[in-house]
Amino acid sequence: MFDYDIIVIGGGPAGLTAALYSARAGKKVLILESNAFGGQIATAPRVENFPSAETTGAELADKMFAQATKHGADFDMGTATVAQAENGFVVTTEYSSFTAQAVVLATGVAHKKLGVEGEARLVGNGVCYCAVCDGAFYKDKSACVVGDGNSAVQYALYLADICREVHLLTMFDKLFCDKELSDRLRADDRIDWVQCVTVSEILGDSNVEGVVCRGTDGAISYIDTDAVFVAIGQIPNNDSFANIVRLDENGYIIAGEDCHTSCAGVFVAGDCRTKTIRQCATAVGDGAVAGSEASRYCNDR
Repeated sequence: MFDYDIIVIGGGPAGLTAALYSARAGKKVLILESNAFGGQIATAPRVENFPSAETTGAELADKMFAQATKHGADFDMGTATVAQAENGFVVTTEYSSFTAQAVVLATGVAHKKLGVEGEARLVGNGVCYCAVCDGAFYKDKSACVVGDGNSAVQYALYLADICREVHLLTMFDKLFCDKELSDRLRADDRIDWVQCVTVSEILGDSNVEGVVCRGTDGAISYIDTDAVFVAIGQIPNNDSFANIVRLDENGYIIAGEDCHTSCAGVFVAGDCRTKTIRQCATAVGDGAVAGSEASRYCNDR
């Protein structure tokens, strides 16, 4: 007898959707989350590319969580590992251990770090990775955003409504984001777009006081600022599952559109799997597939 039919590891859009579909299929479901339900979407200042919804990420995440639990999914906190057991799996956290017929991995990704002097020392004291979480602390102050993708541009636009000044620092002279976001940034004279630079150091003793930038020509420049918001990409959180599923060279779980992994009974959904587009909409799509496939696997058993 198993504790659950399906255990979903990860409480972001992919995991919550997988839990919803599994629960609606009549399965006993547990969602395990190590940090905060909603995943990275919960920190998005504005969600404008999810069908039918133009809202904050926090509001969207709250609705997803409420819907999954309304339909019967249980939830718990903890960092999970998975081991194969007779006819199923044992999922263990630092607090508890559970058994299940099937597992859905939806662990998402983590923020990449700049890896420069001052970054680790000043995290929480001016070095930030979430504008919606920490932007209010820098009201009427100066902020830098590092990055050139959707998240970086969204952060810059969001902070422009809060901060005295915003500098967007990019390695190239172009942006790698949605055209609508690019157009909005270019039209916003509150944002100073500093092109073709990399951050080589973050200055400050107890709080961020500035950044050192190196241009493509080797020239060094300094920008006085109170905060540095880093938005340069993500890395998957899959190391603890390498013993049970195959990962690619970048650490993503290898799976196609059917969300099946190399281990029968283990499915994957969302940003943590091999794919070309990592967005909330594609995560939800994966969750629907993974939840349905996990339920079918249980039925076939």
